[in-house]
Amino acid sequence: MASRNGSRETDDSPQGSPGRPGTAGTQGGAVPADVLVRIHDLAGRPRGTGFLADHHGTLITSHEAVDGLPRLVLHGAGDRRRVVSADAVTPLPALDLALVRTEGLGVPPLPVTVREQAGTGAYVRIAAGGWREARVLGPATVTYAATDRFHRLGDVLELAVGTAGRDALRLGGGAAGGPVLDAGTGAVVAVLGTALSSDHRDVGFAVPLRARVPGAAGPLGELLAENAATVPAYGADLNLAGVLELTGASMALECPPDGPGVPPPVERVAVAAEFTAFMESPSAVLGLVGPPGSGRTTELAALAARRRRDAQPTLWLRGCELRDGDASLADAARRALDRAAPAVAAASARADLGDITPERLAHLARSLGRPLLLLLDGPEEMPPALARRMTDWAEGTARWLRDTGSRLVVACRAEYWETASLPAERCVRLGDLGEDEAREARRSLGIPDHALVPADARNPLALGLLAEVLADASAPAQSAAIDRHDVFTAHLDLMSLRIATRLATGNGLHGTAVRRLAAKVAGQVHEAARRSLGPGSGDLDREAFEEVFPWGPAPARLGGCPGWASAVLAEGLLVPAGAGYRFAHEGFADWLQGTHLDLDEALHVLVHRGEHAQCDPVPHHRIGPVVQALLCLARQHGAGRTASRLADLVHALDADPRSWWAARLLAGTLSALPDATPYAELLRLLADRIVAWRRQERPVPEELGPAFWTGLRLPEEARCALLRRLVHADGPPCEAGPRFLDAVAALLAADPTAVQPQLARWFDDEQPLPATPHATVATAAQALLHTHRHGALDELTDVLVDHAHPKADELLAVLTEEEPSAVCRAADRWARDERPARRSAAVAHGLRVAPHVSTGGDRALLRYA
Repeated sequence: MASRNGSRETDDSPQGSPGRPGTAGTQGGAVPADVLVRIHDLAGRPRGTGFLADHHGTLITSHEAVDGLPRLVLHGAGDRRRVVSADAVTPLPALDLALVRTEGLGVPPLPVTVREQAGTGAYVRIAAGGWREARVLGPATVTYAATDRFHRLGDVLELAVGTAGRDALRLGGGAAGGPVLDAGTGAVVAVLGTALSSDHRDVGFAVPLRARVPGAAGPLGELLAENAATVPAYGADLNLAGVLELTGASMALECPPDGPGVPPPVERVAVAAEFTAFMESPSAVLGLVGPPGSGRTTELAALAARRRRDAQPTLWLRGCELRDGDASLADAARRALDRAAPAVAAASARADLGDITPERLAHLARSLGRPLLLLLDGPEEMPPALARRMTDWAEGTARWLRDTGSRLVVACRAEYWETASLPAERCVRLGDLGEDEAREARRSLGIPDHALVPADARNPLALGLLAEVLADASAPAQSAAIDRHDVFTAHLDLMSLRIATRLATGNGLHGTAVRRLAAKVAGQVHEAARRSLGPGSGDLDREAFEEVFPWGPAPARLGGCPGWASAVLAEGLLVPAGAGYRFAHEGFADWLQGTHLDLDEALHVLVHRGEHAQCDPVPHHRIGPVVQALLCLARQHGAGRTASRLADLVHALDADPRSWWAARLLAGTLSALPDATPYAELLRLLADRIVAWRRQERPVPEELGPAFWTGLRLPEEARCALLRRLVHADGPPCEAGPRFLDAVAALLAADPTAVQPQLARWFDDEQPLPATPHATVATAAQALLHTHRHGALDELTDVLVDHAHPKADELLAVLTEEEPSAVCRAADRWARDERPARRSAAVAHGLRVAPHVSTGGDRALLRYA
């Protein structure tokens, strides 16, 4: 019945070499080389072939190739040979299949199709006396004659193989167990059988490989699942492993590499737990929000690494790679995959990966219960034209995420997140490292515990850059703790010297000449910072970059050495960003740009002229250089000039309580000061204005709420004096939001010995509190001290007796009833004190507490007193 034979017979390798087909890829219907394992018996007679299906050495072959053999001789790539016993074989005679555990054969695994079946008429390639082409005729029912019994197999593939193919598929010819490859994708769709029979004798048969084949559960099902997750396939057979390989290749291209200056490699357990909770929730978007240098990119990279280990697909996208015409984030994801495709195709020798759109990857990942996660780092760097369409872009992104079941984590500054328009129900706030995390980071980076001032000792960027500086042999020895400004200065000096050293190599420059060149490099870096100022995202366009750092020979004023641009990029001081370049570390860039900002002009444009009067409004996330300019003014000229400009901001906020720039610049600058004590008068002015605004029922910026005041670097005496004023700004108890009195309570609970004496000074203040008309500042202080007395009870009794005030006596009287043991201990201490007032107090309060004493120890203390 030759009419059934519709094959196009080919032979791509010499006959008798079934393990070495002639090509190394699966492009254009070709097949990978060295993928077959030849199976012989101990006498050297060929029994069949097989192929590996995982990276652990599990071989799939036909049951007839191993049936009845106590030992198998397996021949792999080259001269590799392994002998395995029957114990290593998992027979599946009902499917005419067998699995063999082996190792060291030196052949790669082949992907198995994820489709239910190969379509009728599809062309395939079979390993039978060499590689040849065949055509699928359709399903058939056959009989497998094993040594012990017959097995009836349904839905077996019937193949048109041609005359030579039929000869190669004869029983005992060694073709049994060979893979049947899809001609387009290279995935295994079936396993050849030579002991299968039916009414048609001029065709070949192959057992399909798919998870839903009856009897495929158990070891075979687990192996096929492992294959789909670890052996990539593309085109119509795209599997999880293919998705992971594509997204992994994209990550390798887009994710910033580890290197000097990367924040401390310590696990932030709380942040990791937030990521886990997000992926388990129905939410589609999560914000990772923090200031520059807080480790946003580092945490994204750690999340990506964890997902890579867990075989979860992840794509890394950068804001600078977004384009003006993007309708959603899917457009950027598509470009990222297109950039990764050539690398994947080259590594696997495939000419065409087929449909690799983010939609297809996302739908496949969702169907497997592993949703695609997009990581968007630095969305502030999106083009201005796209930023003006932010709402439409965000709606398109939300719609795409919803349609594909994908997730998104956005790492950005708080200023950007406020206006991002994304449907985010969750947000992780990122700041400095915790005490234990910072200690571990310093240990791992080799930084002494007291190398940085306390204000900067937990900042990820400061720690990372300081470690880089200390690791350099030319770095001067530290004599005292330094701050972030000193770290940035040292980093700039070090990077300038490294760039100069690169330039000097091959130009005959040595010693002091290199140092002079380093000074010129530093000057150009400052020029780059100056040019990157403006309403944009803080980057340099290509023309400006090439003017500052020439690719070819530099002008004579720069020493004439060629390759400035290459040296700057090689050292990582600046990095490519879309159509331009930017400084690698945003916190460092803000600091450097702040030294060149015309502060008064910036304040005039942003605050005093009014934001709405700007023809080209400055994005809120560009606040960093302005804050750094104010801090630079304080470092260079002291508190006077800075306080004057900050006072102007208070007055601007008084005129317009909704002035975003005035509120944020005040909060950002005062919070970053290493010591806010010289600004006490300004802080009193601001506190009084906040109280006045509340009384006038005007809005108070959230940035100036209780958390701002408790975070200022002030002595507790000054802080509590300010909070004594601010408690008058609290609303009624039913009003939502943070309260200043609650902030005082938190301070008292955290450090009772420091705060108790400050609260005792409030006893003289009988002003009523607007929030609770029947209470005064004095009674509120009394109530706080009583409520939080257990943190330092003995210290509280001493504070109260030292403040000879009726409110203190009232609280002591309460303590004699509620805490008699503490008062007994106090009487014992005071009785032995040389100060007459303390001894008098011991008598008075000892007599007062005596009726309430119930233990022998307390009575003994009173008797002695």
